[in-house]
Amino acid sequence: MILIFVFLSGSVPTCLFPLTTRTNGGDEHLFTDTERNLTSTKMEAADLHLNIDYVGTSGTVLSPEQKAALQTSLVIQQNRYKFHRIYFWGKILGIKDDYFIAQGTQRDEMAECKTLYSKDCVNWGLLPPATKAMREKSKLAKGRFTGDPSHEFEHVQTKKSADGEEGHEEEETILIKEEDRLASVIAEIDEDVKIVPRAAFIKTPTGETLSNRCFEGLSVSEAAKLCSYMHFREPKALFEKTLLQKANLDKSIDFLDTVEEDIPKGCWSLQFERGSGLVTLRSLWWNGFVFFHVPGSRRFGHVYVGIGEKNLDLPFML
Repeated sequence: MILIFVFLSGSVPTCLFPLTTRTNGGDEHLFTDTERNLTSTKMEAADLHLNIDYVGTSGTVLSPEQKAALQTSLVIQQNRYKFHRIYFWGKILGIKDDYFIAQGTQRDEMAECKTLYSKDCVNWGLLPPATKAMREKSKLAKGRFTGDPSHEFEHVQTKKSADGEEGHEEEETILIKEEDRLASVIAEIDEDVKIVPRAAFIKTPTGETLSNRCFEGLSVSEAAKLCSYMHFREPKALFEKTLLQKANLDKSIDFLDTVEEDIPKGCWSLQFERGSGLVTLRSLWWNGFVFFHVPGSRRFGHVYVGIGEKNLDLPFML
């Protein structure tokens, strides 16, 4: 904590405002308490005890012991891995134990994101990056997570081979580590349903995706529209739009896909709570995913608490 004093003639030193520091890769940055509050978004460790209550109506709760352990241990992991920010991502339920998930990002939150997991909210392990081959292989695993990262799922695959005119079948056993499956499921959830309010992030001329310091929250009327929420990943449908559709877009904030274009229609459930003081979006593809936003403020975030299985029956349920 650094205090700035102004010496007035004939008076004692007067404190104008306290400043706090944040270290990012060895560089020390100063900002006021007002600026610190402006940069406080998502499920950051510092405000976890406040933000988790916004999704309490969806059944997502943490015990006081878990909140205290997460707030302390996540700060330690942030300093250990030199993260610019660290967020509580959610919890994947297992048969024996549950996995608590956290994600750390650098200044460009879309460019680099690392995922951590823990079973006791104190000791954390780093998950490997989910490659395309790993994600395809993990889809072969069936059943719920066990809660043991070293557990291996077995998948028996039958192959037909032809020797001359006669063919016979061969069985091949594929082993899938639960740790790899966990990383793949988290990556798939992020790609499908990780969302942010429109204009919460901006794209700079250098290609970086940074938090928008001018973002003051959506209005109540904007918060009621699905087009005001965007997928926080590389865009897919944006490149398929015509020039006429792109004419009214702002390149600095409309560089992501909106959830309004998701298929099938109706895969998101939008509800207002506390009058119009809180809006929540629940994904029907991934049961247990909840996004919240307080209209007129910078508070927004998301959390997933579920078994890590996609609801593939959704198209037949709508």
